[in-house]
Amino acid sequence: MFFVDTVETPGLGNRSYLTGGPRSAVVVDPPRDIDRVIAAAAVRGVRIVAVAETHLHNDYVTGGQELARITGAAYLVPAAAAVSFARTAVADGDTAQVDAGLALRALATPGHTPHHMAYVLEEDGRAVAAFTGGSLLIGGVGRPDLVEPRLTGTLARAQYASVHRLAAELDDAVEVLPTHGFGSFCSSSRAEGTSSTIGTERGRNAALVQDVDVFVDGLLAGLDDVPAYYAHMGPTNAAGPSPVDLTAPAPADAEDIARRLAAGEWVVDLRSRVAFAQGHVAGSFNFEGSGQLATYLAWLIPWGRPVTLLAGTADELARAQRELVRVGVDRPAAAATGDPVSWVSGPEELRSFRRAGFADLASARQRGEDPVVLDVRRTAERADGAIAGSAHIPLHELPGRLDEVPPGVVWVHCAGGMRAAIAASLLDAADRAVVAVDDGFTAAATAGLTVTAPRSPA
Repeated sequence: MFFVDTVETPGLGNRSYLTGGPRSAVVVDPPRDIDRVIAAAAVRGVRIVAVAETHLHNDYVTGGQELARITGAAYLVPAAAAVSFARTAVADGDTAQVDAGLALRALATPGHTPHHMAYVLEEDGRAVAAFTGGSLLIGGVGRPDLVEPRLTGTLARAQYASVHRLAAELDDAVEVLPTHGFGSFCSSSRAEGTSSTIGTERGRNAALVQDVDVFVDGLLAGLDDVPAYYAHMGPTNAAGPSPVDLTAPAPADAEDIARRLAAGEWVVDLRSRVAFAQGHVAGSFNFEGSGQLATYLAWLIPWGRPVTLLAGTADELARAQRELVRVGVDRPAAAATGDPVSWVSGPEELRSFRRAGFADLASARQRGEDPVVLDVRRTAERADGAIAGSAHIPLHELPGRLDEVPPGVVWVHCAGGMRAAIAASLLDAADRAVVAVDDGFTAAATAGLTVTAPRSPA
C-alpha cells in the first residue's frame, strides 16, 4: 500500500508531498525548511530515496537540493530547466523506483513554465496519484505569465494541452495533488476545495470544459498582479539555494532600533494589528506574523534591504523567521522581543492610530467630515465593487506612491483588514493621520456607503 502525506505551507498557499511505501519514499516540491519533511519521513519510518521538482519555482525558495544532499537521495529536476548544480535530469516518460511495486513516472506538462513536469505515482503499473505542481490545479491551472511576457500566450495554450494530456492518460479516480492553488499567486484563479480527482476536474475545470480559445482568452484576462519578489525566486532556485539558517538574530535595543530606522532600514513589527495600532515605534511597519507575512513583506520591501524584526515573544519571532526564509529573506539584521515600551528610549513616545469599521466611516461622512478613503485592494478586486469617491492605490504600489494620497485624514481599507493595517503603518510612518478600517468589505454597503456595481461578466 502507498501513502501520501501533505506538508502544507499555508502562508504561501502551497503544498509539498511525501509519498511512498513501507520502506522508502519520494518528496515532491519540498519547502525550503526541510526539517518538516524529514520529521514526516521519520514518523513514517521511511527513507527518502528521491526528491522531485515539478519546475523551477517562482514563488518560493526550494529546499530540494539541500534535502537530497542530507538524505543522499536522487534529485530529480526537469531536464529542460537551466540550473547550475548537479541533478538527475528528468525527461518525459522517465521513471524512478520508489519502493517495491511503486514507481514515479514523469509526464511533461509545459504551461506554468516551459519545462514543467508532472509526476504520476504508479502502484503495480496502475496510476494512483498525480503530483501536478503548477499544471492542473484544483478548479483551475497555474498561471503562464511568470517566466517571460513574450511567452505568456504560447504557455497558456501549452497549459491547456498539458491539462488535456493528463485527463486523457489518467483514470477518473486518480487523485490530483497540485503544489500551488491554495492561496498561491502562482494560481490563475482562486482554488475551490482542498482535494480533487481527474474525474472531478474533467467535469468542472475550465481547461477541460471550454474550447481552447475561450479558455486562453479567459485565462489571460484574469491574470492578477505578480508579487515583486517572484523575480528573485527563479534565479535563486536555478543557482541552488544555500542551506537555511534559523539561528536567532542579533538582539536589538532601543538605540539600535532608532539607528536602523535613521539609516533607512526596515523595522517590522510582527504583533497583531490591534496591538500595533495601540502603540508602536514611530517609523516601524506592521506585518502581522499570523497573516501572509512572507508574501506581503517580500513583495513590498526593497529587495536586499536589511530588516529588523520586533515581536511579542521569541516563538513569534522564530515563526516569522521561518516564514521569511521560504521566500529568500534569510537573515534579519537584528530582532527584539517583549513590550514596545522597551523599544524606544528617553523621551520618545510610542505612536498610535485609530481602528474603525465601515459603519464608523459612514458616520464620519454623515457628519460632513469628508474623510479621504483609500482602497488598497488589487485592481481586479476593486473592479468587483468599490466605495464611491474612494482613491485607489494597490498595497504593493503604496510605498512608491505615498505622495499621491490626497491630503487629510486617510481611512484605509482592503477586503478584510490585514492589508489595510500594513498600509496604515506605511502612512503612519510617513507622518500621515490615518484610520485603519478593520472590517470585511461586504460590510461597506450594509453600513450605508455607496458601493459601485460590480463589473458585468465578459
